[in-house]
Amino acid sequence: MTPIGPAIALQLASAAMPAPPISPEPTPAAEVDLVAAEADRFARLTVPIRLAEHGTYRFLVDTGSQRTVLASEIAIRLALPLGPSLRIVGMGGTATVETALITEIGLGARALPDISVPLLRREHIGADGIVGLDSLQNQRVLLDFGRNMLEIGDARGLGGDRGYEIVVTARRHAGQLIMADATIDGVRTSVVIDTGAGTSIGNRALQQALRQRDLPTKATLVSVTGHEVIADLGVARVLKIQDVGITNLVIAFTDAPPFERLGLARRPALLLGMRELRLFGRVAIDFRTKRVLFDTGKVR
Repeated sequence: MTPIGPAIALQLASAAMPAPPISPEPTPAAEVDLVAAEADRFARLTVPIRLAEHGTYRFLVDTGSQRTVLASEIAIRLALPLGPSLRIVGMGGTATVETALITEIGLGARALPDISVPLLRREHIGADGIVGLDSLQNQRVLLDFGRNMLEIGDARGLGGDRGYEIVVTARRHAGQLIMADATIDGVRTSVVIDTGAGTSIGNRALQQALRQRDLPTKATLVSVTGHEVIADLGVARVLKIQDVGITNLVIAFTDAPPFERLGLARRPALLLGMRELRLFGRVAIDFRTKRVLFDTGKVR
């Protein structure tokens, strides 16, 4: 059995629950935040986050998570006031977790006031917390792998579309952008950018369409809820996004609950992880215009 690290893709368990707070409208073009990032041992990006007057902590940037999350150990140490319990969906299924109220979360020059965050164990997150979609909506989020920078702002302030060879229009579901114009070994596949996953994760519909059945190699995905999920580990020849291909794509196949939450359980779908994303020089996720942009300067 091959352990391949954490897999987050954190969703709310019930559509009836209150929507997570959404960040403000994009700041003017002159106000662009550049945040120095570091890579963890799974090649995921972490950035410094300010927790009100409590100091700075390192959070994982995760476009697969609906919510910004805090490690429960930190909430206890800071004696943060607890909120109502919340039911969430992770790779390992649903779980009920506590929440805490943070008076302000700061990323670069940006500040989100009075944000309620689910609490999860630090050992399962792999960081002090998670920067989720509720902190990134209405922004363009630029992952610059060459410079190890996270840049947040509007499209004009971040240079527009200059330097991007691939611009993909996506549709929005549950706050996430789903690209429908990709193929894997000729199979049309819906793709979601998941910066919280080290390895790309495909659903069983994709596995069947690729005829990758009865694979001898198994992998263990560790959910942020602490549950372990067994997946089939396979390799596809090429993922094509428009005219650019990524070869020898490693995929962990499993019917994880987030696929159902995104409406992708019954058709081929892939959560594209950091192993493949780092083959690009830059990836920009523009939540306001519902586009994903790729700079192919580092594709191998």
